[in-house]
Amino acid sequence: MNNNINISTTFTGEKGTPVFVDVILPLALPRLLTYSVPTELQSVVCAGMRVAVQVGRRKIYAAIVHRVHSETPPYSTKPIISALDSEPLVNEHQLALWAWVSQYYMCGMGEVMKAALPAALKMESETRVSLSADWDNLEFDDSEANLIRVLESKPSLSIEELSELLHSKNVFPLVQQLLTKQVVQVDEQLQNRYKPRFETLITLHPDVKNEEDLNAALALTSRAPMQEKLLMAYVSMAMPLDFSSPFQVQKKLLLEKTQATDVVLKACITKKIFEQVQHEVSRLNDEGEDDLVQMPTLSTAQQAAFDEIKNHFTNKQVALLHGVTSSGKTEIYMRLIEEALAQGKQVLYLLPEIALTAQLINRLKKVFRSVGVYHSKFSDAQRVEVYQNLLKNADEPMLILGVRSSLFLPFSNLGLVIVDEEHENTYKQQDPAPRYHARDTAIVMAARHGAKVLLGSATPSIESYSNAVSGKYGLVELFERYGKVELPEVQIVNVSFQRKQKNGSHFSPLLLKEVGEALEKKEQVILFQNRRGFSPYVECKECGWIPQCEHCNVSLTYHKRTHQLVCHYCGYTISMPHACLACGGSHLETKGFGTEKVEEELQLIFPNATVERMDLDTTRTRSAYERIISDFENRNIDILVGTQMVTKGLDFDNVSLVGILNADNMLSFPDFRAGERSYQLMSQVAGRAGRRGKRGRVLVQTIQPRHEILQYVLHSDYKSMYASQMNERRDFLYPPFARLIKITMKHRDEQTLFRAAQVANQSLRNTFAQRVLGPEIPLINRVQNRYIINFMLKIGREKSTDKAKLLIKDIFAQILHIAEFKQVEVIADVDPM
Repeated sequence: MNNNINISTTFTGEKGTPVFVDVILPLALPRLLTYSVPTELQSVVCAGMRVAVQVGRRKIYAAIVHRVHSETPPYSTKPIISALDSEPLVNEHQLALWAWVSQYYMCGMGEVMKAALPAALKMESETRVSLSADWDNLEFDDSEANLIRVLESKPSLSIEELSELLHSKNVFPLVQQLLTKQVVQVDEQLQNRYKPRFETLITLHPDVKNEEDLNAALALTSRAPMQEKLLMAYVSMAMPLDFSSPFQVQKKLLLEKTQATDVVLKACITKKIFEQVQHEVSRLNDEGEDDLVQMPTLSTAQQAAFDEIKNHFTNKQVALLHGVTSSGKTEIYMRLIEEALAQGKQVLYLLPEIALTAQLINRLKKVFRSVGVYHSKFSDAQRVEVYQNLLKNADEPMLILGVRSSLFLPFSNLGLVIVDEEHENTYKQQDPAPRYHARDTAIVMAARHGAKVLLGSATPSIESYSNAVSGKYGLVELFERYGKVELPEVQIVNVSFQRKQKNGSHFSPLLLKEVGEALEKKEQVILFQNRRGFSPYVECKECGWIPQCEHCNVSLTYHKRTHQLVCHYCGYTISMPHACLACGGSHLETKGFGTEKVEEELQLIFPNATVERMDLDTTRTRSAYERIISDFENRNIDILVGTQMVTKGLDFDNVSLVGILNADNMLSFPDFRAGERSYQLMSQVAGRAGRRGKRGRVLVQTIQPRHEILQYVLHSDYKSMYASQMNERRDFLYPPFARLIKITMKHRDEQTLFRAAQVANQSLRNTFAQRVLGPEIPLINRVQNRYIINFMLKIGREKSTDKAKLLIKDIFAQILHIAEFKQVEVIADVDPM
């Protein structure tokens, strides 16, 4: 792999049959670009390989070859600059999946490429400036002279480096002046961001070939005690000596053992006693347990479910395992994984949250020696190593555990895909494109490999359960908890009177009583509040002023720990004001409550308890996730307060009580999935209670105790919830009875956006008639200084979605061709969540 490719390199093709390549660039382009292949590279370049190509006047990118052909395009082509790999980096299965994702989710192949490849494998050029060979006898102003002095100290600098050294945000005009005077020259180079990690090993010098040479080496060190000590230490560590294949020891270990310095070692190297060897080492800690444990024995109910899944796999590609919380679905997954690995197949185990990998990886490594883990909390270099390991060992059985991005790894021998907690909306990528759903994409990917897919959930999505009931998927149901432990007792707590009080607590008396009793018994508690921060907003008591984000039409959330008001949409942050910025009043009140406020109040109420919070603010790093989960698992935390993260498949054996602090926020959300999601969230978090031996308790605080969804949660009645939601969706034509395509239009000027939306509305209704909902102004109608308007299209199951997508593309291509609307951004989201 070449680290730097200079733009000045050019190639001239010879006469003969021309060869072209269609390449995928990491850009949001509507189509692939075609480049010519120089004669000297025609025998090298193939599909899936990275090549360096020039885009525009100076920019260079690492592009992926999609197709090699001899079809001359209708425009003049540039030659590719160089091949960056000796072997394809992307295999044929991946290219086919990228093409499907691009077509189905209405985005460019380049956008898929950006999501699919680890960042360190996506290279683009960096502008570098250096002094020309001859530039004397010219006059310069102070700023030009300053730049020249900086360049004299270093052979070349990037634009970013120059900006930093000159303390200037924009050095381009200055560089351009010196370019005109031919004082500097500018190069574009591809920067390879992946650098392998090496360790230094010490071994015998090649001249030390036998015992006689070794004795001679000892004689050389006789007057240097530390050198002699170093050599003797090496010999003792290398016993028995094998001169044909000398022992290699870590430099760090050898120096630590002898307390020798680098100077002593260098002296031995100079005397040709030792030599240093650079050895590439993995950043991944993927060694399994020293002693693997036996595969857990399945209960009678689990075995029956396992056998039923295997039976469905004989004639269906996909099966849905609907198993209540703590029914032991993971043990069934492990049996299926064991079988697939024994057949020499690769297995992908998908999880909706990074938080879950920390706990599950420990369970899997006790049974399977090598488990690859892939998610965004890993460094770029670590992700590259997982990617390349899978690419190099294409025929080896392997288990990969990961979140949605792991779908794009280079599988070539896939046998099984497990989608755990398949109902989770985090499987759907929201921004940026591709806005794919990992569950649905996994099914398409597995079909290409001839692999089986198992979807698992205690609360399946309406769409998946509908597919299972209709016979499209196999359906396996497991309604017995492992060890025959009863499902938790759910109690609805009416807090309407409490909420009306000015200074009402966020905790009902019953919840505080139950928490206290659990702590007395040394049991653990999980409290769920689906809002992070201290308070959703701050209000002036005197004039009603509420701090708003400067860039979004949304109130700022108060975070007490940092004493800041934060926009959860764009990240805009200001310090908490001491007085109202509208009237100058000093009475600013926090309204509502988030996880941070819950944590603080619990620490006051239960001062002897250890309270920890698990939300986006406390888990920004992989180590933070792992620490919180490990501490809770080891009972170092008494009360865990969290957002949706605490609902997703975590398994703790000492949790006796779960509290849902505000069920109404979920139930009142203006979305056709609100009922389904509320049931799923509450049932899932309830399922964290009483998983071992003793029956758990769940308290749900609400001002709507008779709400239909809460009654389903109370009785753990998924099927009634499903039937109710299906009736509503059938009446109003929502999934699974129709496919949805959401179209979002954005622009900095509100009036321009309104006019564009009116044109779009007319065209959409002329084409799709009553299947168009909108234009709708969302609750938050401005984000990052861009106004927003939405449309929703309902495409009946009997209609062709492919045709509908083409019509949508044509409509908006015509709108964006109008001069006034060229800057309007249009986003299509297929199957929105």
